[in-house]
Amino acid sequence: MAEFLIQIHKSKYGYDISCPTLQGCHSQGATKEEAIENIRDAIREYLAALRQMKRRQKLLKIKVAV
Repeated sequence: MAEFLIQIHKSKYGYDISCPTLQGCHSQGATKEEAIENIRDAIREYLAALRQMKRRQKLLKIKVAV
């Protein structure tokens, strides 16, 4: 199990939520709890899509010291 930072923004329509470390990974929900559950699903789908792209395009992972 991995951990990801998320940002939650309350609006007049509910909660918008994103995962800044996964570009373009966003979700929403009527309640904070619903939004968090929805971003969990979005993160799982995002990571599954990356794995599939990696297999198809033969992407490589490199390490960089910061």
